[in-house]
Amino acid sequence: MNEQLKQLSEIRTLMERSSRFISLSGLSGVAAGTVALLGAGVAYWYIYRFMPTLSNAEISSGFALLENPVLFLLNLAFGVLILAVSSGIYFTVRNSRKKNLTVWDRTTQRLIINLLIPLVAGGLFALVLVSRGQFLYISGLTLLFYGLALINASNYTFSEIRYLGLLELLTGIMAVWFVGYGLLFWAFGFGVLHIVYGIMMYSKYDKKTQ
Repeated sequence: MNEQLKQLSEIRTLMERSSRFISLSGLSGVAAGTVALLGAGVAYWYIYRFMPTLSNAEISSGFALLENPVLFLLNLAFGVLILAVSSGIYFTVRNSRKKNLTVWDRTTQRLIINLLIPLVAGGLFALVLVSRGQFLYISGLTLLFYGLALINASNYTFSEIRYLGLLELLTGIMAVWFVGYGLLFWAFGFGVLHIVYGIMMYSKYDKKTQ
């Protein structure tokens, strides 16, 4: 009986490996959330602490990058994205090697494609709004499209991703509803939720391979 259960477990594992991307590390979520919180902290310092203290003369004479709020925040967002993705790739590759799994295969390709479709659409939409000076709903919209991306990609990885996506959607709706608190909701959605999710995933899956 025990032998049959073991064989069934091995078959289930093989089927899961062939249809789902199971190399995703919980540490990727923790790292991405930490980077997002640091980025939100810098944005808060810049918007609410740094900008109000500058005189017109100081802005015009010495702060080439900082004098343009939109340019600075776009560069900051891009930097946060690069760091988050880089840390995610690092921990995922490391986790794959521990589990003796292939990182790049057809399942990975399907996962990335389904993740990118809503992300690219949302990113382009956000850039259109920025180009027209519409900033009030940017944080909420990025959370909404990110949540949709996670839900869309959840069929190809751990099912817990779907619940994270639903929470991101809810946070995005709250950010759109409560205009003026976008940065706080952005920090909660991309920072706190990622960290909590990462810790849970690490405890549930990653510790088994340590």
